[in-house]
Amino acid sequence: MKQMTIYDIAKLANVSVATVSRVINSTAPVKDSTRKKIEALIQQYQFQPNAMARSLLKKETGIIGIIVPDLTNPFYTEVLAGAETEAFTTGHTFLLTNTIGNYEKESSYLSMLREKRVDGMIFLGGRINLRNGNDELDQELIQHASTIPTVLINGTVKGNVLTRVATDEYKGTCMAVQHLIDYGHKHIAFLGGEMHMSTTSSKLRAFKKTLKDARLQVREEWILPDSFSIDSGRKQMQQLLSLKKKPTAVFCVNDFVAIGAIKTAVDQGFNVPDDISVVGFDDIPLSHHFIPEITTVSQEAHELGRTAIQVLQKLMSHEKVKKHTAIEPKLMIRKSSAAYRR
Repeated sequence: MKQMTIYDIAKLANVSVATVSRVINSTAPVKDSTRKKIEALIQQYQFQPNAMARSLLKKETGIIGIIVPDLTNPFYTEVLAGAETEAFTTGHTFLLTNTIGNYEKESSYLSMLREKRVDGMIFLGGRINLRNGNDELDQELIQHASTIPTVLINGTVKGNVLTRVATDEYKGTCMAVQHLIDYGHKHIAFLGGEMHMSTTSSKLRAFKKTLKDARLQVREEWILPDSFSIDSGRKQMQQLLSLKKKPTAVFCVNDFVAIGAIKTAVDQGFNVPDDISVVGFDDIPLSHHFIPEITTVSQEAHELGRTAIQVLQKLMSHEKVKKHTAIEPKLMIRKSSAAYRR
């Protein structure tokens, strides 16, 4: 069967191409009998409007660009799953890019998404998580956001001038550390994270503040940043356990670090949580399948993705939105933490 065009449908219905277009895109009222005739022909011939033609007509591509720093990190895949669920309801699809935390790649993908005329853009990680920002990188992103509706997830640029959706990581850290204090722990360490990243500095500030509010000592030798990996957790826990004075509990900057920390503790003959409690952050799927199941802070990753798309859709529709939408974290108490035992 010949592939039908909008011109063929118009000819069979004895109407103009513009009338068929109005029916397809619901851009203007059409006489009921005419609309039904056109719809019947579209169904009879299984006519599928050309996506490129529709994008030229409506000046929309139906595509949302996504810039992600690391697709192997399950936290980001959970965020994307939530985003996809919401985007599907409005017929949007994703053009997904993976930067591996490389700022040059971010710049290349920003230009590519602009050239592709995506309807909107979601940006995660990389430059928007730098503790002190970078003027050149920030201005480049702001310039692209001036032409493409853009939402940042868990990050910002200097001046907080771009729209962002973020989990309150500071509050989540306070909840986790307070949980350990409520369990009777007075000697608590901090593991993992890179100090030039805003997520690490925010969590460390919350960690220190919660301890000080409880009138507990902050021991600098127990604050061991490094990176966000399992290997980092293993290495830093090994250093922690080599100290003469050891903590009874550890707060880890994310669940990967917590997994590494637990593995090292167990390898060295410590029982988790009887000898040492470990708390993570993010609530990745592995955290409740690991042994012991990890007490952690959920960033509500699925909801984070859904909310980001909802906010972006309002931006794309030229509606007013708040510059900052906060997602409440949740403390997930499992088996890697327990009451302090003398």
